[in-house]
Amino acid sequence: MTANIKIYNPPTLGAPLGQYCHITRVKASEFLFIAGSLAADENGASVGVDGFDAQCEQVFGNIEKALAAEGAGWGNVVQFTTYLVHSQDIPKLKAFRKRAFPKMFPDGAYPPNTLLVVDRLVQEEFLVEVQTIAAV
Repeated sequence: MTANIKIYNPPTLGAPLGQYCHITRVKASEFLFIAGSLAADENGASVGVDGFDAQCEQVFGNIEKALAAEGAGWGNVVQFTTYLVHSQDIPKLKAFRKRAFPKMFPDGAYPPNTLLVVDRLVQEEFLVEVQTIAAV
């Protein structure tokens, strides 16, 4: 059984405030729960220290590698949880997603996302972390 994923915005809710949809409905045989991805390369070295866009590129690149390791891709993603250290980076995150998501999700069905601003991440230099749930 392949996952049947429907991502949408019901007419009874207002428009999303960014590049996400309100609801994902899923029928799947398995789910992938991918730990929060940080801006670290395959050797554990930090990437893009003090560079928000570079960190986003690495974070989403790591998610893509994790998905591929399980034979999945962006079309399998059903939810993100994003953690930011600075609320001032919210516009930068929105701008990154406006550039990147149309390539990742060409149908425009962007998975639901919960955005949290936290005191810090596991190491001081990390500015963004993204946890991912996918259905296969």
